[in-house]
Amino acid sequence: MTEIVAPVAGWLAAIEDVSDPVFASGSMGPGFAIDPVEGLVTAPCDGIVAAIAPTGHSVTIEAAGGATILIHVGLDTVALKGEGFEMLVAEGAGVAAGEPLIRFDMDRVALGARSLMTPVLVIGEGDRIDISGLGRAVSRGEIIARAEGNAAPARAVSAEVVRTVIVPMPNGIHARPAARIVEALKPYNAEIALTLADRRASARSVVGLLKLAAKQGDRLGIAASGPDAGAAANALAALIESGMGETEAAPLVTATALESAGPVLKGVAAAPGLAIGVACHFGRTEIDVPELGQGIARERAALADAIGKVASELHSNTRGPAADIARAHLALLDDPELREAADEQMATGRSAAFAWRSAIRESAAALKATGDALLMERVADLTDLERQVVSLLVGSDAAAQTLPQNAILIADDLLPSEFQALDPERLAGIALSAGGPTSHVAVLAASAGVPMLVALGPAVHGVADGAPLILDAANATLDTAPDPQALDDAARRLADQREARAAARKQAADEARTSDGARIEVFANLGSVEDAGRAVAEGAEGCGLLRTEFLFFGREAAPDGNEQARIYAAIAAALGERPLIVRTFDIGGDKPVPYLPMAAEENPALGLRGVRLNLLRADLLDTQLRAILRGVPSAQRRIMVPMVIEAAELRQVRERLRAAEAALGIAEPTPLGVMIETPAAALLAGTIAAEADFLSIGSNDLTQYALACDRGNPATAARVDALHPAVLHLIAAASSGAAKHGRWLGVCGGIASDADATPLLIGLGATELSVAPAQVAAIKAHVRALDIGACRTLAQQALACADAAEVRALLAEAGR
Repeated sequence: MTEIVAPVAGWLAAIEDVSDPVFASGSMGPGFAIDPVEGLVTAPCDGIVAAIAPTGHSVTIEAAGGATILIHVGLDTVALKGEGFEMLVAEGAGVAAGEPLIRFDMDRVALGARSLMTPVLVIGEGDRIDISGLGRAVSRGEIIARAEGNAAPARAVSAEVVRTVIVPMPNGIHARPAARIVEALKPYNAEIALTLADRRASARSVVGLLKLAAKQGDRLGIAASGPDAGAAANALAALIESGMGETEAAPLVTATALESAGPVLKGVAAAPGLAIGVACHFGRTEIDVPELGQGIARERAALADAIGKVASELHSNTRGPAADIARAHLALLDDPELREAADEQMATGRSAAFAWRSAIRESAAALKATGDALLMERVADLTDLERQVVSLLVGSDAAAQTLPQNAILIADDLLPSEFQALDPERLAGIALSAGGPTSHVAVLAASAGVPMLVALGPAVHGVADGAPLILDAANATLDTAPDPQALDDAARRLADQREARAAARKQAADEARTSDGARIEVFANLGSVEDAGRAVAEGAEGCGLLRTEFLFFGREAAPDGNEQARIYAAIAAALGERPLIVRTFDIGGDKPVPYLPMAAEENPALGLRGVRLNLLRADLLDTQLRAILRGVPSAQRRIMVPMVIEAAELRQVRERLRAAEAALGIAEPTPLGVMIETPAAALLAGTIAAEADFLSIGSNDLTQYALACDRGNPATAARVDALHPAVLHLIAAASSGAAKHGRWLGVCGGIASDADATPLLIGLGATELSVAPAQVAAIKAHVRALDIGACRTLAQQALACADAAEVRALLAEAGR
């Protein structure tokens, strides 16, 4: 047995008291925690420093007696990127008990981390620890435990774990999946690589993963070694096989593949819409950088500071597509291959700016050399980070380009940061000679409602500044010399669109009733506090689906109850007194998170997700239920459970909800509903409605399950149509079951935002539609033009159709 002394002075607590389920559950190993009162961590025993986190927040000691001891300073401290931490030893060094390991700034770390509580665990397979006297103050160096390692010879040698996966993502492993892979592997102590043919890349390097150029259908090898090799390999395999939520690939078309006729240039639509404006050429100048530096220490510090400032700015992007792109850029900034390449340059006397540019351009050249159109689009991301970091290093912060009113910006390509710096009030559209439809700037343009064409070819650069243009993304054309008639026609189309939107917005706050008086509530689907504000402005009467997953993604540990309660309260406040339906966490399966490692599943969509995971991880569910009860006023509060297939599951959740209400002294029961996302739930809606307070159709999953078509698989995604008669019959069955027990039926899936489907859903019995915030006013306007009797007749006709195409033809005819 090895004596373990307190590595830091403070309050000694049970590991179960740590507000982090990964540590508290013991899944990483048994141990204890200390709430420190000083900023010095020392060795808990004699041993060897086996591992140090790159960010300096944790250290692993191989004890002389055989146990492996992890000291993790604070919770979520990895996010500090090393700020406030100073490592006092190196990997491989021998240390004696009480020898200093880490010095940390308590104030700095306390401000940036979730907690200073410091877990100390034995993490070797078979390691054991006996702790004495929990719940007391301890001094650094005081004996508090005894640990014993598993002395079996096999423990010292970690065999390589090998897995094989097929890449399912339509666009292969590009920047966003690469960033998710790197993030998902952070909790694991393992060396892990991906192999493809004769190429090999570290799974912890975004740049390395991009250079691998893995495409859909490629067979990848996973090779892992180290203490967590098996868990890391399984988690990585499950993540890749899940498809990571990637949708069907947009066609990759190059400029040379397109033909243009006269003044009308043909391109590829990257963001929808119609724009009339004037040509404005985008100017980008090369930033001059000094080649020679002023000493390696100074240059390293300057580069670290510049990268930190760019990272801080990226961390401020917390919502929507910009947040996804920021995560990908943050992973690139933290990429070990880029850092090492820049460091090698600085070691030869180069300046930080020169070294960073060289490292970026070397990686960009490697991506271009793959010949893969999608990967070559990622070169823009690297170039963007090059310019942002270099600008800070040399003090050349270029001002954003001044745009004329209704500018249609012409460029070879555009970087995400350049797009975000443009004046949205003056920008009418974007026309690029190169670029691609899946680039990050295309994602941002679509989110901002800016029409965009790419791959227009070099002819677009011949357009004079100030020339009138018509950009029509629907037809993928740029008219560079429109005649008066073309301008009048385009202006009339834009005016009609604006008039319809304005009319809808004017009545957005009014109730939605059909022309014959039937009341239809129009709610909004939300995923953030900001969404709630926009939804109210658009006329939403409440929230029909709060996707709480946004709280659980992009972090090392699940959010605690206090954090959840604060955010739920903020969303409720933003909604005023409008109802708020909170869905319990729907993670796992095809939505993996790093702190819930799961074995690889043959089909994650049919695996451990929704209510199944809610009940399996009742600790997370109980925390969330209490947070909802604390954060949302009772008059607004509703709770909804995902992926239910039978009433027994709902009963179990209701029991936990009632227990949480009792613990908080809440007498009035909270309405508890069910998402109808499986054919089983639709067919058993009668028995489920006997237990539920309301039912809501989740059409996205219901459709793929009903049609046996994976919406993330490009081979079948085109057939995933929620207007298929089979899906409509399931909605009708759910409506009948709800009506039998006097329960209301809502629809919160993607079909609710489809105006073509509105009369069908109302005719099938839906009295609540929860749609995207931007669609609220338009859907309300559409409801007011409908007749409930005609809707019911149309629904019966749709149920008699043979396929989705026939249903859509029926709707088109009815809409004329």
